[in-house]
Amino acid sequence: MRWATLAAVVCAAGLATGCGLAPGHGGLRFALYFPVTAHSTPITGRVFVFISRRGTPEPRLEPSGYTGDTPFFATDVNRLQPGNVVIVDDTARGFPLARLAQLPAGDYYVQGLMNVYTQFARSDGHVVWLHRDHWEGQHLATSPGNLVSPVMHVHLDPAHGQAVTLALNRVLPPVAMPRDTAWVKHIKIQSPMLSRFWGHAMYLGATVLLPRGYAQNPHRKYPVVYVQGHFTLRPPYGFTTHPTPPSPRRAQFMKVLGIESGYQFYQAWNSPGFPRMILVTFQHPTPYYDDSYAVNSVNDGPYGDAILQELIPYVETHFRIIRKPSARMLTGGSTGGWESLDLMVKHPDFFGGTWTFYPDPLDFHHFQSVNLYRDRNAFVAPNSDPWLPAPRYMMREPDGQPLVTYQQMSQDEAALGTHGRSGEQLDIFFATFGPIGADGYPVPLWNLHTGAINPQAVAYARAHGYDITAYMKQHWATLGPKLIGKIHVYVGDMDSFYLNLGVYGLQNFMESTQHPHYAGTFVYGRPEKPHGWNGGMTNAELMRQIYAAVRP
Repeated sequence: MRWATLAAVVCAAGLATGCGLAPGHGGLRFALYFPVTAHSTPITGRVFVFISRRGTPEPRLEPSGYTGDTPFFATDVNRLQPGNVVIVDDTARGFPLARLAQLPAGDYYVQGLMNVYTQFARSDGHVVWLHRDHWEGQHLATSPGNLVSPVMHVHLDPAHGQAVTLALNRVLPPVAMPRDTAWVKHIKIQSPMLSRFWGHAMYLGATVLLPRGYAQNPHRKYPVVYVQGHFTLRPPYGFTTHPTPPSPRRAQFMKVLGIESGYQFYQAWNSPGFPRMILVTFQHPTPYYDDSYAVNSVNDGPYGDAILQELIPYVETHFRIIRKPSARMLTGGSTGGWESLDLMVKHPDFFGGTWTFYPDPLDFHHFQSVNLYRDRNAFVAPNSDPWLPAPRYMMREPDGQPLVTYQQMSQDEAALGTHGRSGEQLDIFFATFGPIGADGYPVPLWNLHTGAINPQAVAYARAHGYDITAYMKQHWATLGPKLIGKIHVYVGDMDSFYLNLGVYGLQNFMESTQHPHYAGTFVYGRPEKPHGWNGGMTNAELMRQIYAAVRP
């Protein structure tokens, strides 16, 4: 349908105000609006159009970005009134196609989505608009309160003038909270520290897995393992008392990594000779990501303090935990791997040891495949031929085949959100490690459009202790004696995100230490072990190893 005809239909039906927003001549465009019945007040946020060749699942739920093949295009909206139209056209940012005009002609299923932002008047004086997590873990496609349109099947051809109207008339429902069981308990508390910083009620949570016999032994106290990782409401290690066959993809993943199913973990956990301890996972989503990295940050606020001074004391006073450093253990993988090591290094008098797996960059000389201290550009390898610039990769197959470049992932996040609001990995690196800008939003470590590295932002990250290896070097005289026997690091030699490189940097330093000398425990999965490699142990075997180090 041509724009003139479409506009007449929309206006005549009373579906939208602002009908004078004619988009000009030619070109493919989408006209999106939300009715007052869906949202009665103006919205500041980001509007998306997802375009898929498949009808199911809904396009917004299909894999997109650097891990999927569903194109999307997006643009910001500022105080958009109910009924007013916003246009997504060739000026919108997209991924994996940069522009809507690049979309091949064909039949598609399309769906609109509005990611709703909240205004935060923070205690640092900055007023910013960000997506407020609703206990879904910063997943814009499923976040409660976001608006979505019905799925439309339509023929699209960017070479011809065409406008498609999408009514954002459905509000996504609240998250269904899991119920407590005899084994698993859920905690959600308001954080006074974070609420003061953000000017809104902010929450922390935990999922607690109890040992066999906990209720029958009311006077017994137990060691605790704090399991770090991304936001989830599931029990630690997928614990379940019901056998559930894994999907073929999950089964292959388990086979490659050598880990067990959640039901198999339950069988070990419930067995007569299994060590009795308490496992705890945390929930600490931020307005920038599903996880705060468990540190204080000028952009994110005092999450480190809130976890240590509010959440952990709450857990340890509501469950019978041995409140001694030698009975508090840490573990985690990826983001949780970085967190587990950082918590151990920054708080060596509080925790008794860490079993850290495939951690995010521990040494910024190896920020995955980029040297943030030496390189000038994150997209292109240094000293490559200017006529044949070699791209920098940040994701690969276990056999070494490169998959995703820094430029592609940066383009993805730039399309997902401006001002660091993608809700994804690079932007949380910037929000956690980097300084704050005059506008109140994070200063990125590199420009998402050009790849130019910001040396001032990198220097800030190092000076504030986010390069863990550099921090350990600076403080080894006092840290070293407190870390003896407490650091155990595991990573595949072909980690999918090149994270083994940062582990090499930490190991090289620790092997050179004097007074005291401490090499740590470093285990590398060979051959070709990818991201997620768990040291060749099942989760139950890991728990036995951790328990053996407890000194209550």
